Amino acid sequence: MSETAVTDWTCGERAISYQRCGGCGAVQYFRREFCAACGSEDLTTTVASGEGVVCAETLVHRAATAEARAHVPFKIVLVDCAEGFRMMAHGANDLVIGDRVRAGFTTFTSQLVPMFEKLPG
Repeated sequence: MSETAVTDWTCGERAISYQRCGGCGAVQYFRREFCAACGSEDLTTTVASGEGVVCAETLVHRAATAEARAHVPFKIVLVDCAEGFRMMAHGANDLVIGDRVRAGFTTFTSQLVPMFEKLPG
């Protein structure tokens, strides 16, 4: 496996990482030991730009835990990232489908998480 040592928000770093397969060129997000498309272990991990387009959104009004209730209402978005993968994350409450966005980071229930905001323009 040709894995590059890159950490991201899942390790407490303010970054989003993804993998590209050296065998078939597929892009995947979350990190795995193998390519989900072809099974190759020839993967390279890279930090994403954090830019993308909202393809789905929902405003959550009921929290699953007592700690999350402090954040209600909060928006969850699916973002088609510029690098070719789709991810679910938190988003600004005013986001709608089609908005161009960039990821920042915030703390949600004591965890660092990506938080997408609308790009100007």
